[in-house]
Amino acid sequence: MVSPILWVIFLECQYFRIAVLPSGDLSVPAFWGSNAGVLSVSVVEGLALLDLGVSPYSGAIFHETPLIIYLFHFLIEYAELVFMITDVLTAVALYLAIQDFNKVVFKKQKLLIELDKYAPDVAELIQTPMEMHYIPLKVALFYLLNPYTVMSCVAKSTCAINNSVIAFFILATIKGSAFLSAVFLALATYQSLYPLTLFAPALLYLLQRQFIPIKLKSKSFWLYTMQYASLYLCSLVVIICLSFFLLNSWDFIPSVYGFILSVPDLTPNIGLFWYFFAEMFEHFSLFFVCVFQINVFFYTIPLAIKLKEHPVFFLFVQLAIISIFKSYPTMGDIALYMAFLPVWSHLYRFLRNIFILSCVLIFCSFLFPVLWHLWIYAGSANSNFYYAITLTFNIGQILLISDYFYAFLRREYYLTHGLHLTRQDGTEAMLVLK
Repeated sequence: MVSPILWVIFLECQYFRIAVLPSGDLSVPAFWGSNAGVLSVSVVEGLALLDLGVSPYSGAIFHETPLIIYLFHFLIEYAELVFMITDVLTAVALYLAIQDFNKVVFKKQKLLIELDKYAPDVAELIQTPMEMHYIPLKVALFYLLNPYTVMSCVAKSTCAINNSVIAFFILATIKGSAFLSAVFLALATYQSLYPLTLFAPALLYLLQRQFIPIKLKSKSFWLYTMQYASLYLCSLVVIICLSFFLLNSWDFIPSVYGFILSVPDLTPNIGLFWYFFAEMFEHFSLFFVCVFQINVFFYTIPLAIKLKEHPVFFLFVQLAIISIFKSYPTMGDIALYMAFLPVWSHLYRFLRNIFILSCVLIFCSFLFPVLWHLWIYAGSANSNFYYAITLTFNIGQILLISDYFYAFLRREYYLTHGLHLTRQDGTEAMLVLK
């Protein structure tokens, strides 16, 4: 019997083409035609314009960053190899990052046990070195063998490059290198803007590495925050200026960042924007674009307050939020945050709907190409069918992350107060998180 994963890969490769538009940020379903061996129409046309001495941003087709187009200007003949190597480098970076993170977790657990910060009856909730030993390998394999990663690589989406940059940013942050962390975060922001929200979890983790208290009245807190922010902003300015010198023009700013923020292209994808704005009255569009875009940034401050002691879990949740609420999401964005699921394997006992949500995501992945084919080629369906699956898929992701968030908070409460909760009268109590 053929593996269901192979069927998913086959169906997606047959009917889906993830086009390379705003830094790989647009999944455009389209039949996998005879031009499957080329990078993408937009990038090829951008390269052709560049060869003719014309700015690739002079039209309305190309929305990639200048550094990416110059990279493929020299490596266009080795595009397949570039994407395969990029995915391998991402997996290696994630492996090394989680390996170092596990060491930090083990030391923190040992210290808290010695200080009697944990309740006496929570030994079964403590992670052991044996349980944590294979987690880095699982994370790497979860990324490399994920059907979404495979589809993104086969389609040659530059989302793979963005994932690699974010993975090295995570590695640098967990290793405690503020300079490299700021540089890679600046590169990720330069690619697609939304990684700006990863500044908060990175700063919180680096502050913990430096044993600096997270207090608004602390001078050391503000001094380190200003240093990290300065490194980040200076790196971002240098990268943008380098792009200007390569093109001798600022045309890429409205073509790349304006495109991401204003969402002018309503080509169907796996995101929440396209259908809503296709049906929207023009005079309401600016207001609702702002409302939709705020979603990515709105949750950062509350999460930073709630998870200030757990910045890596905060980072995981923020990556998921970006992949759900960005204007042009791709399958590769989903693959990146799902690679972190083995890190939270100790939360499985507290998850409430993991089986149902897993089924929802798997069935939606099957139905994406089916309903696209019925809509575009068979003519027996319409856009409502495809958007219904898109909406269900994104709701499934939101509920999945919410379930993990609930499980994480529940475990943390049990670690402090004990597994067997009692009321003041001695009867058994039930924990309800609101």
